Amino acid sequence: MSYTKEELEAMAEKEQTTFWGYLGCELVELTEEQVELRLPLVKHHLNGMGIVHGGVISSLLDNAMGIIAGSTRKGVPMVTSNMNVHFVAPLIGDEARAIGRVLHGSHKTLTCYAEVLDLRGQVCAIATGTFRALRTP
Repeated sequence: MSYTKEELEAMAEKEQTTFWGYLGCELVELTEEQVELRLPLVKHHLNGMGIVHGGVISSLLDNAMGIIAGSTRKGVPMVTSNMNVHFVAPLIGDEARAIGRVLHGSHKTLTCYAEVLDLRGQVCAIATGTFRALRTP
């Protein structure tokens, strides 16, 4: 079950008033296999060293995994129950991309993977997360 273009546009509009909108996240592509997000980087995303703050990166990873989890279980609210993040390179530049995929699913949980890349395609952070259904269909 995938979302229609109209459903995705309605969700994106609704999310603009949430933390997603405050960060400036944009949905680039959502397929049954993966999601791609884009984040234009601005000054408030940086830490004191001039690189993207780890909290911003973690939020981008969580959003990517959460979207693909929610898309996989359309109509079932999925929440993050665990997330492990590895920062592997500083994120510098004008834009970040995040790719999220589902690795494994059971009746009530999904295990997901995401990575954040810079404009050159260098992986800056990776994460795995467990997402739990709030209710089952």
